[in-house]
Amino acid sequence: MTAKMDITRMQDTAEEVSRHMKALSSPTRLMLLCHLSDGEKSVGQLCALVGMKPPAASQHLTRLRQDGTLTSRRDGQTVFYKIADPNITRIMQFLYDTFCGPDAMSKGATDA
Repeated sequence: MTAKMDITRMQDTAEEVSRHMKALSSPTRLMLLCHLSDGEKSVGQLCALVGMKPPAASQHLTRLRQDGTLTSRRDGQTVFYKIADPNITRIMQFLYDTFCGPDAMSKGATDA
Protein backbone atom coordinates (compact mmCIF):
# COMPACT_ATOMS: atom_id res chain seq x y z
CA MET A 1 0.00 0.00 0.00
CA THR A 2 2.92 2.34 0.53
CA ALA A 3 4.26 2.77 -2.97
CA LYS A 4 7.15 5.19 -3.25
CA MET A 5 5.90 8.76 -3.58
CA ASP A 6 7.89 11.93 -3.82
CA ILE A 7 8.03 13.44 -0.31
CA THR A 8 6.94 16.89 -1.53
CA ARG A 9 3.95 15.42 -3.33
CA MET A 10 3.15 13.33 -0.25
CA GLN A 11 3.19 16.47 1.95
CA ASP A 12 0.94 18.34 -0.49
CA THR A 13 -1.47 15.42 -0.63
CA ALA A 14 -1.51 15.10 3.16
CA GLU A 15 -2.37 18.79 3.46
CA GLU A 16 -5.20 18.45 0.94
CA VAL A 17 -6.62 15.36 2.66
CA SER A 18 -6.36 17.09 6.04
CA ARG A 19 -8.33 20.05 4.66
CA HIS A 20 -11.06 17.68 3.47
CA MET A 21 -11.14 15.86 6.80
CA LYS A 22 -11.51 19.17 8.66
CA ALA A 23 -14.46 20.06 6.45
CA LEU A 24 -16.06 16.70 7.23
CA SER A 25 -15.32 16.84 10.96
CA SER A 26 -18.31 19.05 11.72
CA PRO A 27 -21.62 17.16 12.05
CA THR A 28 -23.43 20.17 10.56
CA ARG A 29 -21.14 20.42 7.54
CA LEU A 30 -21.35 16.65 7.10
CA MET A 31 -25.17 16.85 7.03
CA LEU A 32 -25.05 19.68 4.50
CA LEU A 33 -22.69 17.69 2.29
CA CYS A 34 -24.91 14.61 2.58
CA HIS A 35 -27.82 16.60 1.19
CA LEU A 36 -25.67 18.17 -1.51
CA SER A 37 -24.39 14.76 -2.61
CA ASP A 38 -27.45 14.27 -4.76
CA GLY A 39 -27.25 17.68 -6.41
CA GLU A 40 -27.41 21.43 -6.14
CA LYS A 41 -29.67 22.96 -3.50
CA SER A 42 -30.58 26.45 -2.35
CA VAL A 43 -29.75 27.72 1.11
CA GLY A 44 -33.46 27.61 1.93
CA GLN A 45 -33.74 23.97 0.87
CA LEU A 46 -30.67 23.04 2.91
CA CYS A 47 -32.00 24.87 5.97
CA ALA A 48 -35.27 22.95 5.76
CA LEU A 49 -33.46 19.63 5.31
CA VAL A 50 -31.10 20.05 8.27
CA GLY A 51 -33.39 22.13 10.51
CA MET A 52 -31.21 25.24 10.68
CA LYS A 53 -31.77 28.95 10.37
CA PRO A 54 -30.16 30.59 7.30
CA PRO A 55 -27.46 32.57 9.17
CA ALA A 56 -26.10 29.44 10.86
CA ALA A 57 -26.21 27.39 7.65
CA SER A 58 -24.60 30.21 5.69
CA GLN A 59 -21.59 30.23 8.03
CA HIS A 60 -20.96 26.54 7.35
CA LEU A 61 -21.63 26.86 3.62
CA THR A 62 -19.25 29.82 3.39
CA ARG A 63 -16.53 27.79 5.12
CA LEU A 64 -17.02 24.94 2.65
CA ARG A 65 -17.00 27.34 -0.30
CA GLN A 66 -13.84 29.09 0.90
CA ASP A 67 -11.90 25.84 1.10
CA GLY A 68 -13.02 24.77 -2.38
CA THR A 69 -15.38 22.01 -1.29
CA LEU A 70 -18.46 23.81 -2.65
CA THR A 71 -19.28 26.27 -5.40
CA SER A 72 -22.16 28.68 -5.31
CA ARG A 73 -24.25 30.61 -7.77
CA ARG A 74 -26.85 33.30 -7.31
CA ASP A 75 -30.21 33.42 -9.05
CA GLY A 76 -31.87 36.65 -7.98
CA GLN A 77 -32.03 36.57 -4.19
CA THR A 78 -31.45 32.82 -3.97
CA VAL A 79 -28.00 31.28 -3.51
CA PHE A 80 -27.47 27.71 -4.68
CA TYR A 81 -24.64 25.43 -3.60
CA LYS A 82 -23.17 22.26 -5.05
CA ILE A 83 -20.16 20.08 -4.35
CA ALA A 84 -17.21 21.35 -6.40
CA ASP A 85 -14.64 18.68 -5.64
CA PRO A 86 -15.27 15.21 -7.11
CA ASN A 87 -13.14 13.72 -4.33
CA ILE A 88 -15.72 14.93 -1.80
CA THR A 89 -18.48 13.29 -3.81
CA ARG A 90 -16.56 9.99 -3.68
CA ILE A 91 -15.92 10.37 0.05
CA MET A 92 -19.59 11.12 0.70
CA GLN A 93 -20.60 8.03 -1.30
CA PHE A 94 -18.18 5.91 0.74
CA LEU A 95 -19.56 7.33 4.00
CA TYR A 96 -23.13 6.69 2.88
CA ASP A 97 -22.36 3.12 1.84
CA THR A 98 -20.45 2.43 5.04
CA PHE A 99 -22.71 4.08 7.62
CA CYS A 100 -26.13 4.78 6.11
CA GLY A 101 -26.80 2.52 3.13
CA PRO A 102 -28.89 -0.64 3.19
CA ASP A 103 -25.81 -2.82 3.70
CA ALA A 104 -24.40 -0.68 6.54
CA MET A 105 -24.09 -2.43 9.85
CA SER A 106 -26.51 -1.18 12.48
CA LYS A 107 -25.00 0.87 15.25
CA GLY A 108 -23.49 -1.31 17.93
CA ALA A 109 -23.85 -4.53 15.95
CA THR A 110 -20.97 -6.98 16.12
CA ASP A 111 -20.05 -10.13 14.30
CA ALA A 112 -18.55 -11.78 17.40
